[in-house]
Amino acid sequence: MTERLYIESLDLEARGIAHRDGKVIFVEGALPGETVEASITRRKPSYENARTEAVLRASCMRAAPRCPHFGVCGGCVMQHMEPEAQIAIKQRALEDAFWHVGKLRPAQVLPPMQGPAWGYRYRARFSVRNVPKKGGVLVGFHERKSSYVADMRECHVVPPAVSALLMPLRALIGSMSTPDRLPQIEVAVGDDVIALVLRHLEPLTDTDIASLRAFAAAHKVQWWLQPKGPDTVHPLEREHADSLSYSLPEFGLRMPYRPIDFTQVNFGINRVLISRALGLLDVQPEDRVLDLFCGLGNFTLPLATRAREAVGVEGSATLTARAGDAAARHGLAGKTSFATLNLFEINVDWLRDLGHFDRMLIDPPREGAEAVSRALAALEPEERPKRIVYVSCNPATLARDAAILAHEGGYRLLKAGVVNMFPHTGHVESIAVFEPGGHEACLAG
Repeated sequence: MTERLYIESLDLEARGIAHRDGKVIFVEGALPGETVEASITRRKPSYENARTEAVLRASCMRAAPRCPHFGVCGGCVMQHMEPEAQIAIKQRALEDAFWHVGKLRPAQVLPPMQGPAWGYRYRARFSVRNVPKKGGVLVGFHERKSSYVADMRECHVVPPAVSALLMPLRALIGSMSTPDRLPQIEVAVGDDVIALVLRHLEPLTDTDIASLRAFAAAHKVQWWLQPKGPDTVHPLEREHADSLSYSLPEFGLRMPYRPIDFTQVNFGINRVLISRALGLLDVQPEDRVLDLFCGLGNFTLPLATRAREAVGVEGSATLTARAGDAAARHGLAGKTSFATLNLFEINVDWLRDLGHFDRMLIDPPREGAEAVSRALAALEPEERPKRIVYVSCNPATLARDAAILAHEGGYRLLKAGVVNMFPHTGHVESIAVFEPGGHEACLAG
């Protein structure tokens, strides 16, 4: 049984939102402004889920999905929307988070940062399952809201060379000695290399190794093996240990990394993001700059090319060691230093012990930077950095931390905008700029 619904708005899972008698209905496959015929798939006391069966009046936002697996594969949720509409939805989500969580509005909304809509995903984790009912081995993302692996034969958000590997990888895994014990393949694409990390729960046979080598030669990839946890990842061929890297041409940097190290998924947007972040920080040659959650030094090393000194702090000793090595290779060791620390547990005394910083960049994981924000709020006015740039992958935690900075510390939310790091997904990356200033300037009027 279906019913006619008018779609009022959209959530970040790209579900249309309708109401019936005050009850919220989330409608898969529907867009704002559309009238659809939908069938109810789940009923709860406070909401219902539904699926679009027919679009009676289409939105101008609607687009034909490029990928034949869209709607089943969980990798994308917004391919049925024009790219500009996707960005507008994400911008609205960011502004709503600032207001609903922190009662804040930025003094200036930045234009969105965007890049190619397709072939942008240079990092991916494909699940592997042997499913005889579907003809053998499947390699791909999970189905939407499911633990099953999607029957993917192509993927348009990864580079074409990676998409072309999906079917050959199926055949390869199916030919190996224990296809049921090979649960995952992680992909990392560098400037000149495609690295594949094979998770294997049983030792590989000599025949398996020979098959991997033949595949690598035929498809111009390199294999890394992961027999246990992340610290066991190693290259199949020893000479590949330092071959993976990405470049930051504006700063004359080559950033080496290993295939399971954290790096930004979208290298093109990452370059734009670094350039924009340094511009928003307004770094001067005499400045001392702090980069918190610095990872491999993605921001720290570019900062060191502009500032007197750049200090990076990160929770992973492995990453800070690699950041230090990269700084030394680029002749920046004298202008950089790195420390390993749990930034979720720091306080204002630790921040003071580091000395004064003119500028600060914060790039935390989804959990945000609550402890850092409270430490910054507790600084005396003369101790505060002139400007803070906060790069976020979660609008809710950014808004929470912005509220701490504004309401407890008197910082001004100067600018904010979205970074479309993950086109066709509901993921919202953003950037915000804070300055010490009048508390009242942070609040919505």
